[in-house]
Amino acid sequence: MSYVIFALIGVAAGMLGGFVGVGGGIIIVPALVFLMGYDQIKAQGTSLAILLPPIGLLGFLQYMKNPETKIDLVAAGLIAVFFMLGAHYGGMLANRLDVGLVRKSFAVLMFCTSFFIFFKK
Repeated sequence: MSYVIFALIGVAAGMLGGFVGVGGGIIIVPALVFLMGYDQIKAQGTSLAILLPPIGLLGFLQYMKNPETKIDLVAAGLIAVFFMLGAHYGGMLANRLDVGLVRKSFAVLMFCTSFFIFFKK
């Protein structure tokens, strides 16, 4: 049964990742915590491992197929390099903090993000 749930989480995250650019933090992490009983840190680490090949490469290739899509490859490259650095140090920090504090920080971030997106003009 776990494999079916993992597959459904993957399909949902993949569809939403390709459609609106979300997946890891909004779909995969909460699904692993609530459906599979993972703690916050294990869910976040698993999510990062999941996102590398499918969304990063296949989603990007779909956007590149559209001649009207203007992907800024310089910005993408710079962000990717610093994303790797940030992920490295963010993961180190998460592993040093209490899992409850990490979970609450994640919830506050999701709440603030949704609030700002909802009320943006």
